[in-house]
Amino acid sequence: MTIKTQKARSSRSFPDKKRIRISVALFYFSMGLCFASWASRIPDIKAALNLSDAAFGSILFALPVGQFLMMPFSGKLVTNFGSNKVILFAVPAYTLCLTNLGLATQGWHLAIGLFLFGIFGNMCNISINTQGVAAEKLFERPIMSAFHGGWSVAGFTGALIGLAMINLKVPPYLHFWIVIAVVFVIISVNYPKLIQGKSGPTMASSKKRFFSKPDSTLLQLGVIGFCSMASEGAMFDWSGIYFKDVVRAPSSLIILGYTSFMIMMAAGRFIADALVVRFGRKRLLQVSGILISSGLFISVFFPYLVTSTIAFMMVGLGVSSIVPSVYSVAGKHGKVAPGIALATVSSVSFLGFLMGPPLIGYISAAAGLRYSFAVIGIFGICITLLVSKIRAMH
Repeated sequence: MTIKTQKARSSRSFPDKKRIRISVALFYFSMGLCFASWASRIPDIKAALNLSDAAFGSILFALPVGQFLMMPFSGKLVTNFGSNKVILFAVPAYTLCLTNLGLATQGWHLAIGLFLFGIFGNMCNISINTQGVAAEKLFERPIMSAFHGGWSVAGFTGALIGLAMINLKVPPYLHFWIVIAVVFVIISVNYPKLIQGKSGPTMASSKKRFFSKPDSTLLQLGVIGFCSMASEGAMFDWSGIYFKDVVRAPSSLIILGYTSFMIMMAAGRFIADALVVRFGRKRLLQVSGILISSGLFISVFFPYLVTSTIAFMMVGLGVSSIVPSVYSVAGKHGKVAPGIALATVSSVSFLGFLMGPPLIGYISAAAGLRYSFAVIGIFGICITLLVSKIRAMH
């Protein structure tokens, strides 16, 4: 009778766990869809506002500023109120911020809109990743990379929808409202299935640690994330320019480097969890660091179409599992509440996105773009060395 009861409980709990996983994954997808929708209409919005490259570049900086300034507060909000409650406020607000971007008629309108987009985007990032950590604990096996894979799939989906809207001559404002409607349906159907409540240490201990010296393990994880996100930023912002100026690819194939990187990053995230189970997280990330450095060095020493395409695929595969793994380890850190741990690691990691692309620009101006990519390649070696020293990485 006891065995039958256990089986009955198991049969009831598994569908519930599966439904939780689907719901969490769809929130990752929703966040990625919003960001990709904005990114797909950047050329149209820039042209509509008649902004120069320099002016538009300065305005774009408002988004990461909003994200960075909100990071410590997002961790406290998630810890004090629970990630599910923060999601209920943050995701709709993040989605509605798209309308501000579509309505902008002057540069400062767009700057304010992007600043708010960054603030609510960071709240979504911390709260949704906290849900991801909780779901991974529920399954008792790695699933975080697959969640981030959902974000990558949303990037492709958003780009395709954006392309369709452009061809149909749908203005950004209407396009964004269509996306908002889709996301609101996802929220209404899936929010009740999210993991409820708070997790982690007591509020007192969380408050004390938040204002004290950051945990050394979290800082190390943050540096690993920094190196990975600097490499991602290099690919996002400079891969097309590298293929144009260094590889000298035909105009129709300039996008090949970026596309090959993105495809492998998305694919890598869907196989990374299985690789963690088979080989261990530490070994996987050590190999990932080697892939990043090897790929970038190959593109530097052999700047030809085929070799550089393969090299950028290696970089995409290398970065695919690092940030999800770093977030997973940070969220399970026993001494710090998951929300604050994720905010700490995310704060350090995100500096890679802010500093990586400009670093390439400065080095490129002084010595050439190939030297810039060689410097970023050193970050992959740093990842491999740092992962070897972290005891929590297993």
